[in-house]
Amino acid sequence: MRARGRPGRRGVLAAMVLALAGLGFTPRPALAACEGVAPEQRLQNTAPQDIGRSLDRIREDGWIEFALYEDYRPWSWQEAGQPRGIDVDIARLIAADLGVEARIRLVTAGETLDADLLNYVYKGAAVGGHVSNVMLHVPYDVDYACRFDQVVFTGQYASERLAIAYDLASYPEKGPTPAVFRYDPVGVENDSISDFFLTSVAHGATADKVHRFKSTGAAMEGLARHEVMAVMGPRAEIDAAMTEGLAVHEPGLLGLARSKWTLGVAVSFQHRPLAYAVDDAIAAALADGRIAAIFAGYGVDYMAPVR
Repeated sequence: MRARGRPGRRGVLAAMVLALAGLGFTPRPALAACEGVAPEQRLQNTAPQDIGRSLDRIREDGWIEFALYEDYRPWSWQEAGQPRGIDVDIARLIAADLGVEARIRLVTAGETLDADLLNYVYKGAAVGGHVSNVMLHVPYDVDYACRFDQVVFTGQYASERLAIAYDLASYPEKGPTPAVFRYDPVGVENDSISDFFLTSVAHGATADKVHRFKSTGAAMEGLARHEVMAVMGPRAEIDAAMTEGLAVHEPGLLGLARSKWTLGVAVSFQHRPLAYAVDDAIAAALADGRIAAIFAGYGVDYMAPVR
């Protein structure tokens, strides 16, 4: 089964993680964080007026809006007309800490993370767009944050990592590693980190064994139907779709230096007090176990971020 996946969050994560892993990466001298980057460079063609809402205004109005990706189980999706997911619950947790109502805006992923941040965080889409106060599920990377200083990247709330789900009957002794996918069919989300990794590292040797699906969840459905023998993808998406007769493990991924990445939030740099308050809310929820409990509620194995 082959289906085209969407760009945006998946393609962006793939490009970022593979670049950091050293696939097509040119070594450069080690520099201090943001060395040589002037702070608060004003983006070209950015309107001078204030964008979004301040923390005081949010508290005065009694509500805060969060931008979350649509159709993205287990993180954020709509069910029976209501938003659901890990990121939805974390957004409500943040709002409760601020003493306001959470308004959830499910948004479509753009071609790049840059476009998503422009459309939903610091400027708004050119036609009929508006910014949200906070965007969740933003991959955190110091180099990217230095380059993109129209946004405050903060509130790291989880670490995500690649894993492999597999059929226990096909692999009764131990879980498969990427090397076996030269011979055994494996499902991946199209244009995802796993897709690029399996085809790039193996120099095309796995091309006829990699079955591309529209999402990791769809790939897991294919695994349950025995269309493939394994699925490689982000652990949370795999955990949320596990069924009887399947197992999951996290083998070493030779050739991929970074198989884990951190998730956080993005706020317009014009509203740093809001960013600090959001980070404080997340830090408190990490310390008392509320965020870990949210993950457990969706059947997802939680890995705390490095903050």
